[in-house]
Amino acid sequence: MTNSLFFEPGIDEKIDNAFAPIANAWESLVLTSIPIAEGKNMPIVVLFLVLGAAFFTIYFGFINLRKIPFAIRVVKGDYDHLDQHEAPNDPLLNIVDGDIVDTIKDESKDGEVSHFQALATAVSGTVGLGNIAGVAIAVGIGGPGATFWMIVCGLLGMTSKFVECTLGVKYRDIDASGTVHGGPMYYLKKGLAENNMATLGKVLGAVFAVLCVGASFGGGNAFQSNQATQQITSLFQLEGGAIKTIIGLIMAIIVGIVIIGGIKRIAQITEKIVPFMALTYVIASLVIIGFHWRFIDDAFGLIFSQAFNPQAGLGGMLGVLIIGFQRAAFSNEAGAGSAAIAHSAVRTKYPASEGVVALLEPFIDTVVICTMTALVIIMFNQDSVFNYGGEGGQVVLNSTGKSIGGVDLTAAAYDSVIPHFSYALTIAIVLFAFSTMISWSYYGLQSWKYLFGKGKTADIVYKVLFLLFVIIGAAAKLDSVIKFSDAMILALVFPNMIGLLLLFPKVKAELKKYYEAIKE
Repeated sequence: MTNSLFFEPGIDEKIDNAFAPIANAWESLVLTSIPIAEGKNMPIVVLFLVLGAAFFTIYFGFINLRKIPFAIRVVKGDYDHLDQHEAPNDPLLNIVDGDIVDTIKDESKDGEVSHFQALATAVSGTVGLGNIAGVAIAVGIGGPGATFWMIVCGLLGMTSKFVECTLGVKYRDIDASGTVHGGPMYYLKKGLAENNMATLGKVLGAVFAVLCVGASFGGGNAFQSNQATQQITSLFQLEGGAIKTIIGLIMAIIVGIVIIGGIKRIAQITEKIVPFMALTYVIASLVIIGFHWRFIDDAFGLIFSQAFNPQAGLGGMLGVLIIGFQRAAFSNEAGAGSAAIAHSAVRTKYPASEGVVALLEPFIDTVVICTMTALVIIMFNQDSVFNYGGEGGQVVLNSTGKSIGGVDLTAAAYDSVIPHFSYALTIAIVLFAFSTMISWSYYGLQSWKYLFGKGKTADIVYKVLFLLFVIIGAAAKLDSVIKFSDAMILALVFPNMIGLLLLFPKVKAELKKYYEAIKE
């Protein structure tokens, strides 16, 4: 057994050496930049994402801000009666609990999960280590000012999420068994066909599906297992590539047990895990922010002032803006279209109802949770524990000269106020990683089915590959995983945003239809 690959010395180095060139090449391709000022370049994909989100926000009259209370009411189920099937009053029909047994399969045409379950599944795919490790990377590299641009991107992303999730429900496919298949690949193909752009729709749908499979292996998987493994090994002072690989193998086994069950099993798991882990993390963050209450105004002052006058060595405001937007896009995935796959499975007759629910997602993810993490780290650094402007996602502690980044930096910030909170944070991180991985496995599988059919063999092949990347992510280095994950998530923006910019009038029509149903 000692000769096994899992126990071979330096296995993490070998995995990273194979993985790093792929990550570097893909990052260079996706993050191609254009000059927009002297010596300043903006990745085309980030510019495309932000301008598209800003356009939707203006076009829909700032629905992202106006309809938050309404969205909460929809999640609570205040309008669920609009989706109920009325059973005919016919004594000859076999009716059980309001369902017509002889035609019960007909009801599946309206979806598989509730508004809350769809939101929980989608939130579990976004509220994850992007909020813990990703924010630490953004603040460590870009300084406090990166937080401001993350918030701006999160607010704009609420409208993008509304648009894509409305379209996701409108153009979903539901098979004879009631299983839902939805997401950008379907609204790109079917929606653009309605606009006499069938060829373009097929091409964009296929491109999105391929990229989404890759994103499920990267941001939705490798990054999660990497940072969960890093936190476990740091906390228990474990060393060696074999240890990391074994941890990855254990995580792969646990994830594998869950993802076999499909969206209903995933939704049942995430609706229990997500509220618990989010509440735990938020309470801990509020405790630390409360402990530093005298520094709250100074922290926000730094966030706003350094958004426009940064001191983190990133080459001015543009550098901080880019890192803020990039980390927010990775965290909430608004405009990438991935969440539309989960929201497509909702039980509703009105696509806009789920679009309204979906706009809460970036608010929860970025505006609330990411901001809390950033405040904790900024407060931790009020006495210059480290210098902003690190490289490779890491900063150097001034007291010891040790380089830390991602979850390690966040853990250090929490431990500074709540001793040994690293243990609780480790549990939260593992749960965040676990829920994100199982949600992204569903996104990737739907895309895989779109490409290769809905047979059992295709399912098994995808799930084996997905679980393999759990192990690869655990063993590879953070820098390589970040590059690959960022590039895979952001690449989704190109085909998806093109579709959104061509189909958004249909969203307005669906929203009007939903409003009229409520009034009636």
